[in-house]
Amino acid sequence: MKTKLSVNVNKIATIRNARGSITPNVVQVAIDCERFGANGITVHPRPDERHITRQDVIDLAQVVTTEFNIEGYPDDRFMDLLNEVKPAQATLVPDPPHVLTSNAGWDTKKNLDFLTDLSAQFRDLGIRSSIFVDTDLQNIEYAAKSGVDRIELYTGPFAENYTKDPEAAIKNYVTASNLATELGLGINAGHDLSLDNLRFFDEKIVGLMEVSIGHALISDALYYGLENTIQMYKRLLV
Repeated sequence: MKTKLSVNVNKIATIRNARGSITPNVVQVAIDCERFGANGITVHPRPDERHITRQDVIDLAQVVTTEFNIEGYPDDRFMDLLNEVKPAQATLVPDPPHVLTSNAGWDTKKNLDFLTDLSAQFRDLGIRSSIFVDTDLQNIEYAAKSGVDRIELYTGPFAENYTKDPEAAIKNYVTASNLATELGLGINAGHDLSLDNLRFFDEKIVGLMEVSIGHALISDALYYGLENTIQMYKRLLV
């Protein structure tokens, strides 16, 4: 099955919020991303609403026709929002509110009871669950024990080391993804994947189902245009 591309539109909201206006329009951009070939739309609404707002999430839920993926830390605010819009997928990240971007995965052993309860709640709501993890095999084992549907591999370290030694950079991800598959977990990935490293990652990770890309894709679109950029990324996926 060809790996799906979910476009994270947070950066569109960041540009909009810089002027306090409605331009660029996040909802229209999401509609256009789908029209240009994106297989899904991702957002990460943070408590301070520095990019995606609660209202954005509600508005997007009315128009996204592919798969709507909402990322975030599962506090009461986040859970209330999921209950209201019921996206196709919820991706849980362990971020405290003040961090700039998601840069670490869950300690799934330490948080097993918490994650198990959340995965049951999502199942009852008909929402596919995914949790953000690194390549530590214990974290993947306990992710499976929690009952979540998928993991999202944090690819920041891969992207950082890719230019130095691609084979070394991918090694732990191959081992981790093989274990995830053995345990019955679906595999997503995201963070700093780009036109430079995406094809290599996708070819090496057997069973990769979805990549979520925002910062690099929107940055590339400044040069290549949004429609062309989405197609460029999709051509890298097998």
